[in-house]
Amino acid sequence: MLKIFHVPGTRSVRPLWLCFELGLEFEIVPIDFSPAYRDSLEWRSISPAGKVPALTDGEVNMFESGAMLEFILDRYGDGRLRPEKGTPESAEYLQWSWFAEATLSRPLGFMRAMKLVHAIKQGKEEVDVIAAEGEKKARSALEAVEQRLADREFLVGTGFTAADIMTGYSLDLLSHVYSLDESYPKAAAYLGRLKAREACKKAIAA
Repeated sequence: MLKIFHVPGTRSVRPLWLCFELGLEFEIVPIDFSPAYRDSLEWRSISPAGKVPALTDGEVNMFESGAMLEFILDRYGDGRLRPEKGTPESAEYLQWSWFAEATLSRPLGFMRAMKLVHAIKQGKEEVDVIAAEGEKKARSALEAVEQRLADREFLVGTGFTAADIMTGYSLDLLSHVYSLDESYPKAAAYLGRLKAREACKKAIAA
């Protein structure tokens, strides 16, 4: 059976959300994500990188959320929530799926790291400059989402897809840093639509 190892609030929300959207039968495996367990041989045998989510399905063992979504769609999607491969819409889908982690989420992690360094070094000027650059990249990514949603409800022309799951999670993280309503109203409305979906509600509550 398909199993997803889950910690609330982490990227494991993504595969849970997709499974709920597809109406799949699967098992949610809550884990203790303390530092001791993350470093344990038991957890590292499931997730070699020591992170969540992790997924097992028969002989398959995975530990990257974006790759999990593609695998789930390949094995269980029956053509749903992803455009036909090789089409212009598929190119859009791939672009926005990768954008979610490579462009939208990355500055947030970077800024968190800089805040930690800032605290340790007590406000060194070079740390402030680097943190400001991270914020600039985050706002640039948010502008890209805002522009994309100027004339559409979802990122890809075919409607709601797994790319929205990927980007929605990242956007939700950034919404805790920036007031989307004021500066990015289209993105804020989009996030509201995503979080109103029953599958998203179930994934967040899991």
